[in-house]
Amino acid sequence: MIAKLDDARTDALFASHVQRSEQPTAELIRAAVSDTVSRLGPARCAEVVAQEFGEHPDTALGRMLWARNAIRSAFA
Repeated sequence: MIAKLDDARTDALFASHVQRSEQPTAELIRAAVSDTVSRLGPARCAEVVAQEFGEHPDTALGRMLWARNAIRSAFA
């Protein structure tokens, strides 16, 4: 159950406006996840991830790795 929640949060952060270069705080990451899920819903977040991997596979992987690590830290 926790793994699925982390996956949904990771998708939401990936789909959000937050950029790694901003060096976001845990508070900003949690707020971005909440806002993105509220705006798009979990299914649309997953669709955005899939679309980005299809259109920009060269950059999507790096963003996904960053998002996963950021979620693990922000929600530890």
